[in-house]
Amino acid sequence: MNIVVAGGGTAGHIDPAMNLADEIRRRHPDANITALGTERGLETKLVPARGYPLELIPAVPLPRRLGIDLLTTPKRLRNAMSSTREIFERVHADVVVGFGGYVATPAYLAARGHIPFIVHEANAKAGLANRIGARFADAVAETVVGSLPNARHTGVPLRSTVGHLDRSAMRAEARDFFGVAQDARVILVFGGSQGARSINQTIGACLEAGTFDGVTVIHAVGMNNEFPADSSLTYRPYAYLDRMDLAYAAADFAICRSGAMTVAEISAVGLPACFVPFPIGNGEQSLNALPVVDAQGAVLVPDQDFTLSYVRDVVLPIVSSTETLARMSRCSKSVGRIDAAERLADLVEEVLAKARS
Repeated sequence: MNIVVAGGGTAGHIDPAMNLADEIRRRHPDANITALGTERGLETKLVPARGYPLELIPAVPLPRRLGIDLLTTPKRLRNAMSSTREIFERVHADVVVGFGGYVATPAYLAARGHIPFIVHEANAKAGLANRIGARFADAVAETVVGSLPNARHTGVPLRSTVGHLDRSAMRAEARDFFGVAQDARVILVFGGSQGARSINQTIGACLEAGTFDGVTVIHAVGMNNEFPADSSLTYRPYAYLDRMDLAYAAADFAICRSGAMTVAEISAVGLPACFVPFPIGNGEQSLNALPVVDAQGAVLVPDQDFTLSYVRDVVLPIVSSTETLARMSRCSKSVGRIDAAERLADLVEEVLAKARS
């Protein structure tokens, strides 16, 4: 079984691909799994760290407006497709699974008519690459119902350490890991793999004003962002959190963006949250959060409205109420999907079986 997963650029594209790869490897230890990416994305760090070979092709962003980039796109796309076909032939690819991003379009076009392929859409609003690929894919999987036509609802593949996390059972170990008091109220703040500067700024303002009095904050600031304040017994800043499973288990509440992977993890573990969607884009982050918000497992606030006063007047009353936290946790978990990796792996096996029959 030779599988190529194509998802690059951000952790939101890469992590689901790697999580599917882990599930395939669990089922078929002798499977050969190759990741396809570009040199400009996080895959150059994240894929090798997960133990999978990475093949690079030229990045071909699809222009959304008239300009010189649009005129040169066909040639660049042909070159990327040629490189991709060479990789498919070299690794004897049996099936391709694409997760969107710059690397996905060449992968879909190179596979079309030659190798069966599957499109996986993590967001509520599908990106351009996946909208193109879904038109002639052998199968389509989605996270939010209605994001693509004729798609199977699988959810976002999660790491087993997160998908099967028992927050209550891991709470004591997680708090010891972060050096947090067992009886503390803990807010986890993070903004995706790159951090979120606007969220950081509001957290910094809250720290300066003493808004978090009596609350411990675990804060993933982002690799290239400055810490908003010095660390203390109740403020724990990190550039990056390697153990998100322990961070989720240690926390009572989260403040975060609402990328597809973040929403999937938050709801899978049943962590109450305040979603602050990234303000730039096509609005998919707000749509990603709605199923959890509608289930009353989270609150949603626009980026420009996430201020010190919002934290003081909305977030902290939730965090201070054991009853509210418990109710929100149940509601969040009710819409979470912990078996997405298994469901997507089932789909891969079905497509392979059909192609070989």
